[in-house]
Amino acid sequence: MSPIGRPHDPEAFSERPGPPSRPEPPRREPPAPAPEPAAEDASDAAAADGPDVVPDPEAPEAPADPAPGDRDTGDESSVEDLVGELEAVIVQRDEYLELARSKQADFENFRKQAAKRQLELTEQAAAGLVKALLPVLDALDNGVGHGDESLAPVRAQLLGVLEKEGLVRVDPTDDVFDPNEHDAVAHEPGEGGEPSVAETLRAGYRWNGRLLRPAMVRVRG
Repeated sequence: MSPIGRPHDPEAFSERPGPPSRPEPPRREPPAPAPEPAAEDASDAAAADGPDVVPDPEAPEAPADPAPGDRDTGDESSVEDLVGELEAVIVQRDEYLELARSKQADFENFRKQAAKRQLELTEQAAAGLVKALLPVLDALDNGVGHGDESLAPVRAQLLGVLEKEGLVRVDPTDDVFDPNEHDAVAHEPGEGGEPSVAETLRAGYRWNGRLLRPAMVRVRG
C-alpha cells in the first residue's frame, strides 16, 4: 500500500510519460551542381583564339605610308614657307624702321624750329622793351647836352645796363652817309665827293646786330 492509500504498482509508475522531447530540425539537402556552360565556354575560347576576319571588298583601303621621297618634299615645302615668312617679316621691319627714322627726323626739325621761334619771340619782346626805353635815353642825352651834369650818372648807368644785353649806340658823325642806317633830316653843301654825316641830331641804336632805330643826321655834300 502506498502512502496515499493506493497499492504500489511499479509497472504503472514506470509507464508514466516523461517530458515531451524537441522535434529534430529538417535536414538541408546539398545544392545541386550548376550545369557546365559548354556552349559559352566554346564561344569564349573561339573569341580568345580570334575569329577569322574576312576582308570586305567594298571597304575603303587604308592610306599607305608616304614614301621617303614624299616626306622630303613636304619638309622642303615647310622650309620654303618659313623662309618666305621670314623675308616678309624682314621687309616689314625695314619699312617700320624707315618710318620711325622719318618721324624722328621730323620731330628733330620741329624741335629746332620751335626753339628758334621761341628765341626770336624772346628777342622781339626784349627789343620792344628797349625801344620803349630809347626816349628816356634821348631825354638824358639832351639834358647832358644842355649842361645838366647831374643826369650824366643816370644816363651812363642805364646805357651800360642795356649795352650789356646787346644794345649798341650809333653816332655816325663824319661817317659816309648810309641811307639804310641814317635818317637825313637836313642838308648842307659840301666840297664834292660822297655825302657824309655833318652832325648827329639823334643817336641811332642796334640791338643784337639788328638796327633798332636809324640815326637822325644832317648830311653834308
